[in-house]
Amino acid sequence: MQKRLPSISLSSYGVGWSANRRIAVVAVVVTVLLAIAATVAWLSGSGNGHPDPATAAPTPAGSPSSSETAPKPTVGSSSVLKPPQIAEPVAYAKAAAQMLWSYDTRDTSRDQQLVGMRAWMTQETEYADWASVSGQVPDPVLWSRMADQDQHATGTVTEGHYPGAFKQALAEDPSAITEAYIYVVTVNGRQQIVWQKGGGGAEERAVTLAVQCRPGHDCSLAAIAPNVTQ
Repeated sequence: MQKRLPSISLSSYGVGWSANRRIAVVAVVVTVLLAIAATVAWLSGSGNGHPDPATAAPTPAGSPSSSETAPKPTVGSSSVLKPPQIAEPVAYAKAAAQMLWSYDTRDTSRDQQLVGMRAWMTQETEYADWASVSGQVPDPVLWSRMADQDQHATGTVTEGHYPGAFKQALAEDPSAITEAYIYVVTVNGRQQIVWQKGGGGAEERAVTLAVQCRPGHDCSLAAIAPNVTQ
């Protein structure tokens, strides 16, 4: 029987993200969302991206550390996608989701993966929630196990859109966005996972991202956000 290995799971986004951090990021986006949150389903992400037990590699039993410190530059190249020069929130969020759903343990170390992901983050530290992003990467031991089996994955994006709650809040208070220019975008897609000896599987993916796009500047990633109404 062929052994299936855990994969990087984006369906657990938001795990380890403190309630205070969630409120702070969303309040910066649009303060009205705090009131909407009382009636709208704010999910931790466990219901996004339902793996097919017949084909998909299982999610790690132990969640990675959410207190991952900023990674240090490493020597050598990696397969992590580079951030594009895009000034439109939905387009940037779609590119970021593809990056988050793609990895290759055959030529990329865990540290290189983190460094590559960190390059997508906003440099405005008061709005950046690095823990929500780095928390998607398995711990060093699990990454090593995945590398032993040449595990790699490719993400594809089917669509991206502003969630209904965000659009409603923005319509009610258009000026709120001008403090930090952080947009909430939900992206749907698919992740194809492959490992040694013909092993593999696929999972549907969905992730909600907080993207900062100030006028006259390229966008950057602020956080993996709690899910809001589609």
